[in-house]
This record gives sequence, C-alpha cells and structure tokens, in this order.
Amino acid sequence: MRTVSDPDFSIQLNETIECYAICTTDFAYNLIAVAVKNHLSLILVGLPEENGEFGWNHLQDVDLEDKDQRRVTAIAFSPETSMNCTPNNVTLCAALGCDITIIRTDLGQFNTLQPLQAHSDYINDVSWVCEGELLATVSDDFSCRFWTPGATPENVITFGLSSAGMSIKSHPEDPNKVLVAEKKGIIHLYNVRTKQTVVSVESPKFPLLSADWANSNRLFVTALAGGDIVTWDLNRPFVPADVKQVHEDGGRVVRFAPGSSEMVIASIGRPDLTLKVFAAKSTVPLIEASLKTFAGLAWHQRLPYVTAVSDRKLHFWKVQMK
Repeated sequence: MRTVSDPDFSIQLNETIECYAICTTDFAYNLIAVAVKNHLSLILVGLPEENGEFGWNHLQDVDLEDKDQRRVTAIAFSPETSMNCTPNNVTLCAALGCDITIIRTDLGQFNTLQPLQAHSDYINDVSWVCEGELLATVSDDFSCRFWTPGATPENVITFGLSSAGMSIKSHPEDPNKVLVAEKKGIIHLYNVRTKQTVVSVESPKFPLLSADWANSNRLFVTALAGGDIVTWDLNRPFVPADVKQVHEDGGRVVRFAPGSSEMVIASIGRPDLTLKVFAAKSTVPLIEASLKTFAGLAWHQRLPYVTAVSDRKLHFWKVQMK
C-alpha cells in the first residue's frame, strides 16, 4: 500500500489556479506568480528556514486584459527580476493561447502589459534565455521562436521543429544554449549564437510532454515520455542513462530539484493526477501525493521544497535529500 505524503504548507486562494511560477533569481526567489481566471496574483512566501514560520503576503493583482479570457499555460520570470532595489523590478512573461504578454511592474504604481502575437497555434512553454537578452517560446505550430523583449519585441530567430514544441529551458552555466523538447520524443540542444544544433537525444517512448535540464549538472537532461522518466548523460547521448516507469497512464510534467548534490526529480502524471518525487537511482518515491487538478510543478530555488497545485491551493512539500 502506497504512503500518501501530506503537504507541509499550503497557500489557499479564492479561485482555481490555472498556472504558476516561482521566481529563480537571487533577489526575488520567494516571489510567486499565480494565474487565475483573467489575472495574475503576485505573492511573496516566507518559509520556516528563513522566517521561523510559514507565511505569505498577497502583493498585487495584474489584470491580463484578455478579452477572450484564455487560460494562462506558461509563466516565466525574467532574470532581471529583483526585489532588492528601489523601485522593485518585476518582469515576467505569460503565455495565453497563441500569444504572449510581457508584464513589467514595480509592485506599486507602475504597471505595463505588452501583448504579442507570437505563434499560429497553442504555446506550450516560455523561457528567458541568453541571460534575459531573449525570450523563447515553443508551440504546437512546430516552431521555436526567439524574441527581443524591448519596447517593440521582434522575432529574431525561428527554429523549425518536426513536431510540437513542448519545453524550452536555458541553463545558468551555459547561457547561450537552450534545450528544446519535441512531442515526438526528440530533445535538441541549440546554440542560439551560432544557430546550430549541438546535440540531440531521442526518447524510446512518446508522446513527450515535458523535459528539463539539471541546474546542478548541465550534462543531465530528463523527459517525461509515455509515463516514463527518461534521463540522459550528454557525455553518452545515444542511450538513456536511466529509464524509470513512473506514471502508468502518462505524465504531464517533470522537474529536477535545483540545488541537490544527488539527482532528485519530481513529476506529475496519471492515474489520479499524482505527484511523485524520486532520487535518481531509487524506485521508492520520497514523496507521493494525489492532486485534484493540474496546473504545473515547481521547486523552490534555495530551499528543499517542491510545490504543486490542487484546485485553489498551492501546496509545499519539504523533501529530505542530500
């Protein structure tokens, strides 16, 4: 019989959460953007390791001004985001359908929204790359596009894909490269400067719905394909380093823990929308929990917490890892 892990802490909102992101920058790593119908809420969380107790403050709501009331499918904070300056500098991007909106706010009086028609089909992921110099998007229209995020955003690079683009990631130690994952199971590492593919790996299963690049070791990438977590060591890219059957009825999202010396991976999949957290070499989950709804998955950048949504709640689980 499986052991269900109750969350350590939760944030309760008044509406169902559609999507969220936790900021990963050094000066705003407790800032969370939560998308509910028609708007984003910016929330500041305090965890016991820093504050002595768990708590959170609602900072601001940002009306997305979307007349079609489309669901937010991806959110990414700019690496320039900081709450350690006056005024605060918070910049993020939200994907709605085929379009993106760049949001800039000081969490006070100043607030700008910059909508952009980005793709001809549904956007699956957004990421700030090249140290925030470019904004990258991948879509069901079989393309990966790069945008200058200035006053008049411009599509400066487009990579054609052979299937829908599901994930795009950058790496802090290798800012000129991006990971692009395709639904049919192929993951490419592109050099944005040279516009060349550096290496590609192929999953033994598909559809691939999510991929990630390990912050703690840039040679490791992982994907969730057909319910399996497939991990590669890019020193030996031709054969996966590990294949773990985790979600019998298919997976939705996979994420490496950012700071752990051992590879710890979290994922959400079916049956029954289940969050699972594993150390890479183990088949026994560190955490297993059922969710009511799916709205993403994120790790805290500094502290060993994994987070996931269940309806109107954002849950936090503390993970025991090395």
